Amino acid sequence: MPSPPLLPHRTTLPLLLCTLLSACAAVGPSYQPPAAPQLAVPSQWQAALPHAGDTGQLLAWWQRFNDPALTALLQASEASNPSLQKATANIASARASATTARASGQPVVSGAASATRSNTLGSAQTSVTGGLDASWEIDLFGSVRRAAESADALLQARQADWHDARVSLAAEVATDYVTYRACQMTLQTVQQNALSSQATANITQRSLQAGMTARADAALADASAASASASAIAQQAECDVTVKALVALTGLAEPALRQQLATPTPRLPTPSGFQVSSLPVDLLSQRPDLVSAERALAAASAQIGVAEADRYPRLSLAGSLSSSRTAGVDTTPWSFGPSLSLPLLNGGAKRAAVDSARAAYDLALATYQQAVRTAVQEVEQNLVQQDSAERRTADVRRSADGYRRYATAVEANWRAGGDSLLNLELARRNAIAAEQTLITVQRDQLLYGIALYKAVGGGWSASLGETK
Repeated sequence: MPSPPLLPHRTTLPLLLCTLLSACAAVGPSYQPPAAPQLAVPSQWQAALPHAGDTGQLLAWWQRFNDPALTALLQASEASNPSLQKATANIASARASATTARASGQPVVSGAASATRSNTLGSAQTSVTGGLDASWEIDLFGSVRRAAESADALLQARQADWHDARVSLAAEVATDYVTYRACQMTLQTVQQNALSSQATANITQRSLQAGMTARADAALADASAASASASAIAQQAECDVTVKALVALTGLAEPALRQQLATPTPRLPTPSGFQVSSLPVDLLSQRPDLVSAERALAAASAQIGVAEADRYPRLSLAGSLSSSRTAGVDTTPWSFGPSLSLPLLNGGAKRAAVDSARAAYDLALATYQQAVRTAVQEVEQNLVQQDSAERRTADVRRSADGYRRYATAVEANWRAGGDSLLNLELARRNAIAAEQTLITVQRDQLLYGIALYKAVGGGWSASLGETK
């Protein structure tokens, strides 16, 4: 009687394994992003909003400055800044790790071949062998799936880091640019004061020589001129230091950068109003650093499943097929079968690995919660500061105009002999101080706006699945 066919027995084991695989779910927690109440996010801003609108309008925010020089510097910095290059390299590394994690769940097949010519006792022989080895670890408890989840979340975190670096870079360039323009304006004011003080000193010196001015007034005028000159030198150095910072940020050669910054009349940019959403919860999707922290939290959650799955049995399928020919004799050995690994005794190491993964998740959660609170704090503070600077501007401008007119009147009176040099110097210093205060408050209004731009996440619109 012929033997019964072997095909049903050969297919029974793979079918049973596939059924078992589909029946087993990935162990460990299924990740859910923390809700706003858990993150202590308020329902609305406590500081007054300068304008109404939504965060989608941030995408073209820099265009509101209407400043070609700033636009050119932003483009240059984004083209060759090391911080962005590092973030891009981190994305590439995370993407490779994600590919490796997913590959762990796929069958592995390797091949080998060899040929040998030998001579034994005067008899030459040729041996030729070739074969294939295959193995596949069945992801019974979701170790591979959780590892892939973790790697994908970390890839998304690195993508968000790139956007965060881009937002931070743009804000830093703009901050230095506004600081430089304000420095130029202050320098112009200080230099004008130095020229005026020197002219006064010259007049006083001639008057002293003519016997019409006291020596004390001449000494006062000379000291005032020297002080004004020193202030101009210090202010010039401050402007030059800011240029050096812009060189480092943009990668431009300093002569080319100075050419771009050259202008006969320095002025601060005058952007249109900044708009921000009225709900702090929008920060959770708008700020790339918060997206990165949330994705890191998701990765930590998946790692709990990886550690938990390591406590359970591992099932693998392995097989080999080879063919050889030696001295005219062909052989084709093969093997196939499952192997089961059972973690029986490990001194509590695997349980400790799960505890460690849970502690890492708790740390990531605390880090995320702290990042959210810091973000809300930054927005609230910048709203207050920007609003304060905006409301102070009109008063400071009126003060500067008044002190300027008073100094002009005192100087005219002094030249006519109707006022003292001491009063002239006092009026001049008050006028210079008021002018510098006006430039400072106008600069701060812009800087707080830039800080607010950064605090609400800047103009990025990447989805979690977007790659760079």
